[in-house]
Parts: sequence; structure tokens; C-alpha cells
Amino acid sequence: MAARARHDLPEPDAFTRPYWEAAAQGRLLLRRCRDCRRAHHYPREFCPYCWSEDVVWETASGRAALYTWSVVHRNDLPPFGERTPYVAAVVDLAEGPRMMTEIVEWTGPAGQPPLRAGMELEADFRDGTPVFRPRPSTRPAPSR
Repeated sequence: MAARARHDLPEPDAFTRPYWEAAAQGRLLLRRCRDCRRAHHYPREFCPYCWSEDVVWETASGRAALYTWSVVHRNDLPPFGERTPYVAAVVDLAEGPRMMTEIVEWTGPAGQPPLRAGMELEADFRDGTPVFRPRPSTRPAPSR
């Protein structure tokens, strides 16, 4: 039987290779425009704000705030079906850009997710892909 295609792994090209190589090392990169100084994400070869081509890679802090999310209970694409339920989210990175991602280490449906807009998050990496988790100060206290 042929292996099923995976839909969660990136296909790096020459331009995005530095981003994915940094992610594999546990670092989140952004692009920053040297002309208008604004950071942007997803990586592009030009600034989406002023159209300058003078943009460089920059290591992000890995801090973010939760903007919005959805708990996904069904997804038939491999390997997502094995991960349900999971949280698909949009986060506001500390450097300014918004980023689509997944939130990990959340309580789950039985305990109602302890997620709230604006909660502080930190970057983590799974299989070389950036994901986010609640910062330790915002995680619920362990049950006794």
C-alpha cells in the first residue's frame, strides 16, 4: 500500500529555505523592511507595505498574543485526523505581524479550552514547524 501524502509539511524553495532551516533549529524568522522598518510574515521577497525589495531576515522573539482560534474536531487530511481535536489559530507576533499557527498544550473540550483573546503565547516547534503554546504565567494551575 502506498504511503498517504502528508499535508502538514512545508515544501521549502530557495527563498524560504532559511525560514524552514531556522525553524528546524527552534528559531522563528520574520522579514523586516529596511526602508519602512516594518516586519511582515509570511516571508516575501518584497515589503507588502511600501513595496521595497530591501528586506532582510530577522529572528523573532517567539512571543505572541492570541488573536482568534477555532477548535477543529474533524479533518480527514493526514496527519490531522490523528491530532483532533486541535486548535487552529491566528496570533499577533510581538514584532507586529499576524501569523496562522496551531496552539498546543490546551486543556481540550471536556475542560473547555482555557483560551482567550489576547492571552500570551510563546513559540515552540513541532517537526520543524512553528506552533504556539500558552506562556507559563497564563497556563492553568495543575489540578490537585
